[in-house]
Amino acid sequence: MGTPCHYALFDLQPAFKLDLEQLAVRYRELAREVHPDRFADASEREQRQALEKSAGLNEAYQTLKNAPKRARYLLSISGSEVPQEVTVHDPEFLMQQLELREELEDLQDSADVAGVAVFKRRLKVAQDELNDSFAACWDDAAQREQAERLMRRMQFLDKLSYEVRQLEERLDD
Repeated sequence: MGTPCHYALFDLQPAFKLDLEQLAVRYRELAREVHPDRFADASEREQRQALEKSAGLNEAYQTLKNAPKRARYLLSISGSEVPQEVTVHDPEFLMQQLELREELEDLQDSADVAGVAVFKRRLKVAQDELNDSFAACWDDAAQREQAERLMRRMQFLDKLSYEVRQLEERLDD
């Protein structure tokens, strides 16, 4: 018996679009049930099982609440494993990546707080569009390649938005 599917843990059907608030509520309910403190007086075996369940639940939640991780996970359970690092044969997107990186560096050099806010909003729009595109094609075997390409783009934008948040924090100080 393998580990239960991340979706099954939360009584959900595999889907890309999720109600993240509902997911968080369910996660907190389940986390309380398997919290190691509740098993302080239990046998060593029960304590170990509670720890394992708690760790598994946490991993499932971290995967499902993050769009690129959720996309990768859906692709991996609906077909073959998706390789971690793949050369992206996506010249248009590679150009876009370079431009976005340069733009972010310029904003950093000029410490342009307003510019960073605008950049962040544009990034969010791009992420939402990618999410919608992925949701429309992930479960269609004929569009598997396109779904993987979109997931890789999502990973890049996710990383970029993390860097934007870090820059905002530095500029706030």
